[in-house]
Amino acid sequence: METVEDEAPDASEDGARERFEAIVAEVIEPVRRFLARRTDRDTADDVLAETLLVCWRRLDDVPDQALPWVYGVARHCLANAERGERRQRRLAARITVVDPPEEAVREPDPPDARVSAALAALRPDEAELLRLWAWEQLGPAEIAEVLGVTANAVSIRLHRARGKFVDALGKIDGDAGHEGVREGRET
Repeated sequence: METVEDEAPDASEDGARERFEAIVAEVIEPVRRFLARRTDRDTADDVLAETLLVCWRRLDDVPDQALPWVYGVARHCLANAERGERRQRRLAARITVVDPPEEAVREPDPPDARVSAALAALRPDEAELLRLWAWEQLGPAEIAEVLGVTANAVSIRLHRARGKFVDALGKIDGDAGHEGVREGRET
């Protein structure tokens, strides 16, 4: 069985620890915000720790511009955490049939319900693309690295996703807009 030390770079290697610390200093806050926007605080903390562990283990794979690469690692770690959470919920559902718990009410209060609703109306990949662009303030080349596609594909998808987002907001707003303007005189 391998241990963390077996998988990590040689700690005695010149500069490995310093490089890792520099990478962590650069990425920790942006990745923390990235995760906080996508999950609850406890899960975000766990996924951040897992992401940094992967960075240490794969230190030689981390490019000079580390942030987009680390965002990609964080996305994968978050997906793994979400799969684990779904498995736990399924198990809990089976257990509650035998011994149901008292009901607990949990109502999240999103900061902007319109934006959340508009993002929910999009396909998950479109919503993630917009989050990376707007919330994480990444450019197409950086988003391409996170998603593993070309920058050109990101530009095209981003253009389409923005349009769909605006349409979704318009549908949510419904009657809040202006009535159509009529040209000329009515007779």
